[in-house]
Amino acid sequence: MSVKPAETRRLYLQIADKLRGLIEQQDFAPNGRLPSERELAQTLGVSRPSVREALVALELEGRVEIRMGSGVYIVATPTVKPASTEVELGESPIEIMNARSVIEGAIAASVAPFAKPKALKTLRALYETMAREVDNGQVPMAADRAFHVAIAQMSGNDVLARTVGNLYDERHSPLSSTLRGHFEGEETWAAALGEHREILEALEARDPVQAQAAMQRHMRKSGERLMTRKKN
Repeated sequence: MSVKPAETRRLYLQIADKLRGLIEQQDFAPNGRLPSERELAQTLGVSRPSVREALVALELEGRVEIRMGSGVYIVATPTVKPASTEVELGESPIEIMNARSVIEGAIAASVAPFAKPKALKTLRALYETMAREVDNGQVPMAADRAFHVAIAQMSGNDVLARTVGNLYDERHSPLSSTLRGHFEGEETWAAALGEHREILEALEARDPVQAQAAMQRHMRKSGERLMTRKKN
């Protein structure tokens, strides 16, 4: 009996494959405009976040154009690039946020009871840097990364610290950076700042339960903002 190999291609790329087929069908996109994310998700039987990732992949491929506040349109005369691979585009932002929630949530819980004053002082300084930059309309990416890595470093485990840094750096992949360019803004960073304060305060209180909950809440809300927000 033959065994069918498991599908290893990333879900958003599988969805992008299906969307290419739909786009080639006559009358699928009247006036060149694709159905809404909700309609596409229902048609394909997948989640809206996965559809959003697939649409961004097709935009990077040159097949569609995402016009904020208007919709997604087929490019009339596309200079279509070859179908991109998951390595070229990067990991799924949804999966990255889920992985970070598990890993960084566990780290926060484990380091909270033993947090040293010096480490907490460093963490508060990073939070304050983020707050100043958000107030000034800047994107506090460097301080944000340092904040998360600093918590991992409190474990004394270099592998965990590198893992957290590497997962954070996935936000620079073509898929993630394009997605964030469309749907991330000042409002999302202001909300994230408040979540960082909750993480910091839980660690300062040396409360492992609240530290883990605050970290996982931050990751969940970050993913929700990225995958459901409509930028004006």
